[in-house]
Amino acid sequence: MPSIINDLLTTPAHAQSAGGLLSGDGIMAVLPYVAMFAIFYFLLIRPQQVKQKQLRNQLAGLRRGDRVLTAGGIIGVVQKVQAESNEVEVEIAPGVRVNVLRDTIGSVITSAGAPANDTAPDKPARNS
Repeated sequence: MPSIINDLLTTPAHAQSAGGLLSGDGIMAVLPYVAMFAIFYFLLIRPQQVKQKQLRNQLAGLRRGDRVLTAGGIIGVVQKVQAESNEVEVEIAPGVRVNVLRDTIGSVITSAGAPANDTAPDKPARNS
């Protein structure tokens, strides 16, 4: 009877193959983690880095007439950009101007193609 109980309570020991991480089993154990990191990198990390770089470039090129969205959800038009400081003057309603930090601007909605004070010359009408 003691041998039956002993057989039920203990598991047989199996010999392990010699080798470590560089053996076939070791590489197969690490491969899913490497694949998971690659998937996360290309689907989540890299697109976020590209988006952040694009926002930094837009904020560096910010100028008068650009429509911006602040982190607080306020949409406004840039009226004055102070190059020496990190502040931007934004008009959020007619006659209401506020100073915001560049870092609080979440996105540039529309960018002025040309500075606000520049106008394109009128083309003369063609008579046929």
